[in-house]
Amino acid sequence: MFTALLIEKGDTGPKVAPTEVDDADLPEGNVRIDVAYSTLNYKDALAITGKSPIVRSFPMVPGIDLAGVVTESTHPDWSAGDSAILNGWGVGEGHWGGLAQRARLDGDWLVPLPAAFTARQAMSIGTAGYTASLCVEALLRHGVEPGQGEILVTGATGGVGSIAVALLAKAGFTVAAATGKVSETGYLHELGASTVVDRAELSERGKPLQREYWAGAIDTVGSHTLANVCAQTRYGGAVAACGLAQGMDFPATVAPFILRGVTLLGIDSVRAPKPRRLQAWARLARDLDPAALDSIAREIPLGEAITAAGQLIDGTVRGRFVVDVNR
Repeated sequence: MFTALLIEKGDTGPKVAPTEVDDADLPEGNVRIDVAYSTLNYKDALAITGKSPIVRSFPMVPGIDLAGVVTESTHPDWSAGDSAILNGWGVGEGHWGGLAQRARLDGDWLVPLPAAFTARQAMSIGTAGYTASLCVEALLRHGVEPGQGEILVTGATGGVGSIAVALLAKAGFTVAAATGKVSETGYLHELGASTVVDRAELSERGKPLQREYWAGAIDTVGSHTLANVCAQTRYGGAVAACGLAQGMDFPATVAPFILRGVTLLGIDSVRAPKPRRLQAWARLARDLDPAALDSIAREIPLGEAITAAGQLIDGTVRGRFVVDVNR
């Protein structure tokens, strides 16, 4: 038996509670893992609170991230004792996820835990940081360089935004951080932001083309914010879009794309191929100071994940929640 945060379908919404589960109930997979840490992402919060139909089958263990040690494997790449991490692949939505003490998974979904990080540190990064690294890699592949001008990061105090600011600063970029939390200005400067922008300047409907500010951007927000970011991006610049905190809509025109040659780069963290995952984690291991993770992440026990999920939905959280599934 082991403990898992289990979501069951109720008459008026999901019923969520830490529950004792038998190993025999684990879903199919060729690798079994003893989980050390998981995280709480926005998608997990949507699943736990029932604010969005994230869960595709019940009962479900949420948690799109996990880090732990392989205990059993029939997959050729993994042996008992290997340390591994997982991000995405529909885990926590259609396959039991990481907010549990054990997991059974497809070995193709796993990547090795980088030697630079402990399991806890890797989960301080989680899908949020891995997505941030995918965004930075996408901007660099597009040809965006530090000498071309400022890079804007929206939702900068969130999990993706915080690590994006740190990675961009380490790569030599001048970073502008957009946030609605003026009290977190010091935190953003510590991460490497040169300037802080009030998110109110971006969150309302704006003109199709605006003054050119940004050589590139990483947007975690969507909706009017993304439309305004594109409208403010310089000629030939690029915007990496990876989130929808403000909304899934994109109330924009084609003007930035056909008049300024702006490129909108879609970033998918769920099904990204393994070479890009390994590249993203290699950048995190090389450029992210493990000590900085202490200011980005806060550790909670498994039982507090339900309350923390509500806080994530309400937007009152700075940085990341790391979940110790064994307490």
